[in-house]
Amino acid sequence: MRLLLFDRPDAKRLGFEPLALSRPIWELRCGISTLGAKLVARVCPWWRPEPGGSLPQAEVLAGGQPASGDSAAAAYASLSVGCFVPDYMAAAYAAQTDWPVNDLSLLRGDDLLLLHGRLKAEHFDWSCEGASMVGLDSDGQVVAARIAAADLERLDTSTLEGLLASARQGLPAGDRPLPTWNYTWELVLANAEQIRADFAALGRSGVEGVVEEPCAIRGSRKDVYIARGAVLHPMVVIDAEHGPVFIDEGAQIHPFTRIEGPCYIGRGSILLGTKCREGNTIGPMCRVGGEVEESIIHGYSNKYHDGFLGHAYVGQWVNLGALTTNSDLKNDYTTVSVILDGRTPVDTGSTKVGALIGDHVKTSIGTLFNSGAYVGAMAIIAATGKPLPKFIPSFAWFLEGVVTKGFGKKQLYQTAKTVMSRRGCTWTEAEQSMWDEIYNLTAPPRNEAVKRGRRTLASTQGPQP
Repeated sequence: MRLLLFDRPDAKRLGFEPLALSRPIWELRCGISTLGAKLVARVCPWWRPEPGGSLPQAEVLAGGQPASGDSAAAAYASLSVGCFVPDYMAAAYAAQTDWPVNDLSLLRGDDLLLLHGRLKAEHFDWSCEGASMVGLDSDGQVVAARIAAADLERLDTSTLEGLLASARQGLPAGDRPLPTWNYTWELVLANAEQIRADFAALGRSGVEGVVEEPCAIRGSRKDVYIARGAVLHPMVVIDAEHGPVFIDEGAQIHPFTRIEGPCYIGRGSILLGTKCREGNTIGPMCRVGGEVEESIIHGYSNKYHDGFLGHAYVGQWVNLGALTTNSDLKNDYTTVSVILDGRTPVDTGSTKVGALIGDHVKTSIGTLFNSGAYVGAMAIIAATGKPLPKFIPSFAWFLEGVVTKGFGKKQLYQTAKTVMSRRGCTWTEAEQSMWDEIYNLTAPPRNEAVKRGRRTLASTQGPQP
């Protein structure tokens, strides 16, 4: 059996931007693990999701490798995993995973189970074995396919798109639509429940790290896990009364931090006197202070200082300047809309949605984001003293209250190299090629916003002597 996760460039991807510009959808975090880790663990019961990680780990049975002849061991030995991502990110993603990426030979020679990264793992109940069939989402798009090797001979295996299209035409479809994620804010709104479910599935509790007294743990200690290498300084409160708290390896929790469950703190992250409200997922190597509520921070990002982050999704390599704050509730308590394409508002159906902030964004002190703000990847933001526009395109330099080209993408790349080197990471040629293509893909709304900005500046400055 070969398991293939796939994420292709289609209109549905817009719903996950700006976070999915630089990663496949299944790499998005929700709860303690990623969407992809949940999917693999769901269809392969001998796997378990790695806390905070993108790939699942093989379950170790009875303290060692599965015994020879064990059904789980046989299934594990016969399983191979691969993936298909948009071509522009294939080389960069291949450097981050052990899975083969965009290898067309994966489409031939074995039974296949293909799963789209948008699938909701908890509602997916297919067996790996059985007759060939396809699963559709509510719009009739193929999001899952189980294909026996014998049936591949009559399908188009020259491309992934060809295989999905021919499977749609030639194989029976499931009797009901498969539930999928459709927008990034859905992950934010579901995060608290996903943390609860992931905590239960992992089955870990207790203190393996260091807890320096005095510290307080409210609620049941069975709902708290402090991994080895994690350190809680004195004067920390862990409140698990309303949900579990998972503090991963190497995390440091500084004095006067309060963590309310459900909550996940990733490996190597530091909380500095943080008011960490319920429903937060903080990925690895983050620095977080101020107040954070029901938000996801993907990893390697800084929110050192005071300021409020609520119902937000923040990408990697982001730096939020002191007092950077987002609104997550409108004054009239109506539902929040988000602009994904620079033009058309999308009603989220929720009264609580904060900011969606792409990778490598940098904000100045005192930046104020509106409810449902879209902040494109690689954007540089200078505060204006009032809430900013709801849509700021990728690679924009938001200066003097308008979108400009600023000092261009080369300066943004140089900043990215510097920031990544501070965490022992390297900006690679493959990564730069990916970002070059993202720059091209995101050009239309940015160019339009730059033109508007020029007109605005010209009208306010008046004729020059």
